[in-house]
Amino acid sequence: MRMPQVPATAPSQRTSAYLFALTQEIEKKLQRVRIYALASPSQRRNLLQGLFADIALEVDDRARDIILSREDLISSFEDGAEGPLCFYDVLADYFVWEPEKGNPILDLIVQLWSQSFASHIFSLLFHKWVFDVQLDNLEVLLRYSSALVQGATNVFWIDIQTNTRRFQSLFRYLLEEVALVPEQLKKIPLQAQRDLFLLLSRFMLFYNLDNKLESFLKQFPDFPTAFFVGGPADIFVIELTDQLQKLKVEPVLLHYLSQIKVLQGLALRMTTSTRLKTCLYSFTSPGGPMYPTRAVRHAAWDALDFLFPVGRYPRHLISLFFRLLYPWYWPSSCWNFIKACMQAILYSILSLIFSVWEKLGKAKDS
Repeated sequence: MRMPQVPATAPSQRTSAYLFALTQEIEKKLQRVRIYALASPSQRRNLLQGLFADIALEVDDRARDIILSREDLISSFEDGAEGPLCFYDVLADYFVWEPEKGNPILDLIVQLWSQSFASHIFSLLFHKWVFDVQLDNLEVLLRYSSALVQGATNVFWIDIQTNTRRFQSLFRYLLEEVALVPEQLKKIPLQAQRDLFLLLSRFMLFYNLDNKLESFLKQFPDFPTAFFVGGPADIFVIELTDQLQKLKVEPVLLHYLSQIKVLQGLALRMTTSTRLKTCLYSFTSPGGPMYPTRAVRHAAWDALDFLFPVGRYPRHLISLFFRLLYPWYWPSSCWNFIKACMQAILYSILSLIFSVWEKLGKAKDS
């Protein structure tokens, strides 16, 4: 599946007028934020949060008819993008086509760098602009690229907390159109490149892009700590294990644990392998500090046994021994064991009945 591309021709007059009206509304709201910057911090935050929510909204049918009025416009989203088409998708392309229209908004965001949601808004609106504009000032370029990485981190965590993929198009762009394209990646400073790869390492499994892992690891920039922590695969796993420790949303954690099996076969240092094993093992026991649910514990065991088959049975035996030290877990454990046995017996009986039925059917036909 390809990423949405900038249209081959400039937007029509009707589309351009509509998008320009949107930019004016954004500029007005940012002007209001600047006015309240000193007078009312709470109102300033609410205004920025509201603006961020508006930009992240899905394009409604009326706006879609205007924006996607011609085949050669931003309709590439229709056949390339996964998930809903949001206003930030359209505006990001618009600011590449007509960068002068985005300059007033960019100037206001720069004045509000330290405010909440400013980096969020910048990353959504200018993530393509950063790699299209030519900036001679390296300090300014570093500031913009750092703000992009910080803002993208924040919006991806919003997806994590809500278990949605609203910002998947942003992630796909940063991965497929920047990280995997050396010419694009070199447009930002080396430090920003490193930060970008660390960011993508933490969220790649969440956005179901594990099929890009091999290509991603080949493009890793040089890290000054590589001598101590290892190569790209080690850095990727270290970032991933840190991410797992921070996850609190059960469906998201289960998703990570199901996707983490893609790590099988990676050449890792002993310290990195031990770190991953310890991380997974921490999710296999009830109680503190993780307090994982039964579903998480079983998913962690499956991932652990798949990635580290050596020592599987001793691990389970040791885990059972420690479970016996906590009698208050016995009733639930016994009940789950009985329920699992009953389900296994029932499935076996049903399988036997269906097999006999199938044989009888074949005998009648013959």
